[in-house]
Amino acid sequence: MIILDGSIVTVAMPAIQRDLGFTPAGLSWVVNAYLIAFGSLLLLAGRLGDLVGRKRLFVAGTAVFTLASLLAGVATGPGMLLAARLLQGVGSALASAVSLGILFTLFTDGRERARAIAVFSFTGAAGASLGQVLGGVLTDGLDWHWIFFINVPIGLAVLVLAAPLIPADRGLGLRAGADALGALLVTAGLMTGIYAVVRAEEHGWASAHTLGLGALAVALIAAFTVRQATARTPLMPLRVLRSWSVGGANLVQMLMVAALFAFQVLLALHLQKVLGHGAAETGLAMLPAAVVIGVTALGVATPLIARFGERAVLLAGLTLLTGLLALLTRLPVRADYVTDLLPVMLLAAGFGLALPALTALGMSGAGEEDAGLASGLFNTTQQIGSALGVAVLTTLAAARTEESLGGGAGPAEALTEGHRLAFTVGTGLLVVAFLLALTLPRRPARRGSGPTDAAPVTLH
Repeated sequence: MIILDGSIVTVAMPAIQRDLGFTPAGLSWVVNAYLIAFGSLLLLAGRLGDLVGRKRLFVAGTAVFTLASLLAGVATGPGMLLAARLLQGVGSALASAVSLGILFTLFTDGRERARAIAVFSFTGAAGASLGQVLGGVLTDGLDWHWIFFINVPIGLAVLVLAAPLIPADRGLGLRAGADALGALLVTAGLMTGIYAVVRAEEHGWASAHTLGLGALAVALIAAFTVRQATARTPLMPLRVLRSWSVGGANLVQMLMVAALFAFQVLLALHLQKVLGHGAAETGLAMLPAAVVIGVTALGVATPLIARFGERAVLLAGLTLLTGLLALLTRLPVRADYVTDLLPVMLLAAGFGLALPALTALGMSGAGEEDAGLASGLFNTTQQIGSALGVAVLTTLAAARTEESLGGGAGPAEALTEGHRLAFTVGTGLLVVAFLLALTLPRRPARRGSGPTDAAPVTLH
């Protein structure tokens, strides 16, 4: 629900604007309000889970998200919808920040943990891929209110099932990380940075607005890091980042998600604006990608990681994904689905290989007391990567499209030129991610126990 909610709104935007009277500039905040609240609170929420109990925070976040979804569905004006979307982002951050931490402390057997990671990776990939399909079907078949209402029964079911199925954990206690200044610095820094990114297309990347806010965000994060090195009870103990497996995996994930989230957005735009597909038809055209990601994550990634280790499987996944975007750099104006686009969808299987391997590496340096924090960090880099990727690559695509139109190209040809440029840059991001992945420590394959030991391993 949480990941799906980031994309399900996109295809319903025209209907929301028409019904609630949003201005063109105000409409973007239906997405931005959610992203800013979600992305800026993940790290803090993850650490809070370690301190007050991960189950408690998961349940609270799910309750907030479910209530906010109901409020969004009954919204009668722009202000009410934006407030509900902001609240949805808060609930999403509370619940998702501790999800990986719950899995890593609940499943300590190597094979069970590997399967849990595979299911978790599949769930996230499916949510991202199916958002546009479901958004199109609900908007066309019912109305836009149902893209929010659908969360309510699911959220209530999760709340009922969480009580018996998720073991309670006491947490370390707030005194173990009662760093109010650190919490303020990291939340303000992430919020400022994400805000600067999502408004960069409007103000320009070289504008004083974007550069000034970007510099402020960097200064706040730097101040937070210094604070954590000196605080008696740091919010984020820096020992979590001493492992290159953890730090490198987060960097690789940021680059990979930046390229692939932009691919999802731009290819959907190409299908609609160049090839003339409707919302539901566009979602169905991208459905094979979700299917192959799910099959690969659930049935292929775990045994491969057990046999060859996380790094080898990550490199294989990144190779497939690089091929995916490389094919799109030569995308025809009038692309044929079977010959030009279906092979691209099938190469998305690389995501089903890469994400479980990255998840295991990104959590490898976390002990039980830091599992929520490591989970929050992993989710934070994912959100920053998606926000940066969409903002940068769509801006590049728009600039090249304008340039092509000025040179006399037709609308379809100009849009295609813009999309090709974005896919070319995305290919470069994946190449850099591959080179970074080569530097990650080689963790030995574990044929007997699966890809992850019962006890977390810190690798330097």
